[in-house]
Amino acid sequence: MTTTEMNMGKITFYEERNFQGRSYECMSDCSDMSSYLSRCQSCRVESGCFMVYDRTNYMGNQYFMRRGEYADNQSMMMGMSGIRSCRMIPMHRGQFRMRIYERENFSGQMHEMMDDCENIQDRYRMSDCQSCNVMDGHWLMYEQPNYRGRQMYMRPGEYKSFRDMGMSGQRFMSMKRITDMC
Repeated sequence: MTTTEMNMGKITFYEERNFQGRSYECMSDCSDMSSYLSRCQSCRVESGCFMVYDRTNYMGNQYFMRRGEYADNQSMMMGMSGIRSCRMIPMHRGQFRMRIYERENFSGQMHEMMDDCENIQDRYRMSDCQSCNVMDGHWLMYEQPNYRGRQMYMRPGEYKSFRDMGMSGQRFMSMKRITDMC
């Protein structure tokens, strides 16, 4: 594998479980895999890290994937019915900074984070996180403490309302930096 391939990442999707059926090899973002595969039931991540989504255009349920084999996405990816799009997560070297807010539109209690947080309730006495500003690095947010439950990938930018992003009713209770996970 070349240095370029290692920096870019490489994932192969298969129509059937256990790496069977037609396949599609991907080394970048793909907003709609339907032109390559009728469905996706398993995959292999050869290098890099990816977020996969159960809807096109990076929407719906998300799941973080690092190097490894995923023979059956229903058991490995919390019951996702299939993968419809994927986004490669670029390697980040440097500091990590994110401000989390209790309410939408950057209001309510605010805390700046530079490291992982396994429980915002315990650390900050926050009952919810409904908006954030990712200033540096790439982060995963989890709906439950201790990095469990549904996930959402956050890259640098302002996120005024998770509800507007299709995450209505979902709370985020723990956050993890995407560092050496890839």
